Amino acid sequence: MYPLDGIRVLDLSRILAGPVCTQLLADLGADVVKVERPGVGDDTRQWGPPFVDGGSSAYFISCNRNKRSLALDLSHPVSRNVLDDLVRRADVLVENFLPDSLSKLGLQPERLHELNPQLVTVSISAFGRTGPAANLPGYDLMIQAESGLMAITGEPAGMPVKVGVALTDIITGLYSATSALAGLVARGRGQPGRSFDLALADCTLASLVNVVQSTLITGQKPTRWGNAHPQIVPYEAFATADGHIVLAVGADRQWQKFCDAVGHAAWATDPRFRTNPARVEHRAELIPLLQQLLRERTTPAWVQLLQAIDVPHSPVRSVDETLCSPQVAAREMVLQTTDSSGRSYALLGGAVHWNDEPPRSANPAPLLGQHTGEVLREWLGYDAARLDELRVAGVIEGGE
Repeated sequence: MYPLDGIRVLDLSRILAGPVCTQLLADLGADVVKVERPGVGDDTRQWGPPFVDGGSSAYFISCNRNKRSLALDLSHPVSRNVLDDLVRRADVLVENFLPDSLSKLGLQPERLHELNPQLVTVSISAFGRTGPAANLPGYDLMIQAESGLMAITGEPAGMPVKVGVALTDIITGLYSATSALAGLVARGRGQPGRSFDLALADCTLASLVNVVQSTLITGQKPTRWGNAHPQIVPYEAFATADGHIVLAVGADRQWQKFCDAVGHAAWATDPRFRTNPARVEHRAELIPLLQQLLRERTTPAWVQLLQAIDVPHSPVRSVDETLCSPQVAAREMVLQTTDSSGRSYALLGGAVHWNDEPPRSANPAPLLGQHTGEVLREWLGYDAARLDELRVAGVIEGGE
């Protein structure tokens, strides 16, 4: 049994943050209905290559598994009635419209709760629903720059660098899913539906944790450290004889074991290196010694040694290497699926496991409008005549 069996989620979001949120809810068993524009759908359907044999993009597929697609033209006057009916029957609504669009569609939290007092609403935007930037749109790249994340990423003497994935959207999606779950818990305790206001900028700033807190305490501007860590040494990537490895010594006892194992026991008692604060203070002296040492052996040789002494480490893998690892296979993070057009492909699985989890599987990301008729029959009880009427009027599309 899935934890969210019986929960209905109306997904009015697009791009990444909202879809990440609703995909997690879908992985946990919620019935997630993704409302999309007829003929076009979510913008990310076209964000490629790569595409799956002429179908959706890998980008869209990555954040829309286990959902159903309802193609509904929200700009059509008749759609307001359909949308209102869906709202009345939903448990959670997730959207990422700009304020003007919210008003035009009647999706303001106060109106939504008039339609459904028990509805949990999650609003996602670049800067939140309050403040001077509330009406501004935003994408991940600009939020990485705005929040300070880009300024602390990259080599110390190089340019600011964005993280290699749209991390601000991912983080906000996870915060949003947590908010939705909190709203459901509160509702289960007899409280009315809650409205949550999530901003990419807020979530990204909050994710900078120790960097932000250090700045608040010291008043000093943080710097870029490349692959190093401002408060832990050694905690970075090193070149080996044939590649790269990360050495992550987070405790002095690990440092002692490392020094003994590599034949440099004196480092563990050297006042400059004995404790982590000392190593941080004297990193300029220690790191070159470690760089020279790590180049003496191959990555597999270092992995074997570090595993034997329980010192945290990892070879620096490419994504394709990671996907082939035994650990990924054991956790069933890659699943095989086939869409309704017969396209078979590997699909990234969800990260949440639980003790009585059913056998892991995943429904593919839906085709545009694939479930339109199915959803309107199940959620709203529309009959064939009503569905035909809406199709002829151009309100809905697809899904007989």
